[in-house]
Amino acid sequence: MLIDTHCHLDFADFDAERDELVARAHAAGVKQMVTISTCVRKLQTLLDLTERYDSVFCSVGTHPNNAGEELDVTADDLVRLAESHEKIVAIGEAGLDYFYDTQKPEDQQTGLRRHIEAARRTRLPLVIHSRSADDDMAAILREETEKGDFPFILHCFSAGQALADAGVELGGYVSFSGILTFPKSEDIREIAQTVPLDRLLVETDAPYLAPKRWRGKRNEPSYVVNTAEVLAEVKAISYEEMARITTENAFRCFSKMKKVA
Repeated sequence: MLIDTHCHLDFADFDAERDELVARAHAAGVKQMVTISTCVRKLQTLLDLTERYDSVFCSVGTHPNNAGEELDVTADDLVRLAESHEKIVAIGEAGLDYFYDTQKPEDQQTGLRRHIEAARRTRLPLVIHSRSADDDMAAILREETEKGDFPFILHCFSAGQALADAGVELGGYVSFSGILTFPKSEDIREIAQTVPLDRLLVETDAPYLAPKRWRGKRNEPSYVVNTAEVLAEVKAISYEEMARITTENAFRCFSKMKKVA
């Protein structure tokens, strides 16, 4: 069994075959998926998916590239929404994205801190997006942890060793996507070697970043198998052991997520 801990099943890329996509995931051994919020105002679309598919859960939050559009969303709002439905199992994704110059850094940082507060209060993991922002992200995580710990995931990890180390030190999880499998991602594989087994997660970030076996195609949850295979090779353990470990980690991290029979 595997869990795709980060995908975007609400995106229009999947409109034509969502039922088939979920069925393919199940057939590949990907028994549960977490579809991740990018806009709080679109939460109902995610909830509709979780009610349509027993194996799909979701988060609530604002992507950093949408931060300026949802500055009116408070930590109280996030807490209230997170507690409103049994299948909302995470906060986010929120974070810092300095690669795309679409949102003011101060707006992204404000949103991130609100999401951290919500994660601290609900004890639901914060799904963190960090791109080209390693130093600021590490500093904010350390500063906020001093106010009280909170569960979090460094999702789709493609940053440097220092941020991975900070994440592990502060009690977070590190989630690897198809990027891990790319031929030029030797640096990411080297970082993965240093992450303790009990802090590893796997994801697709579908429809983006299909792993090497399906490179160039639209990504989907069933493809997380290839990422888990490569992560097993990196850690010098069997695929079956990696599947067991990352699944156990996912249930520990997403503590509100129930196991679907």
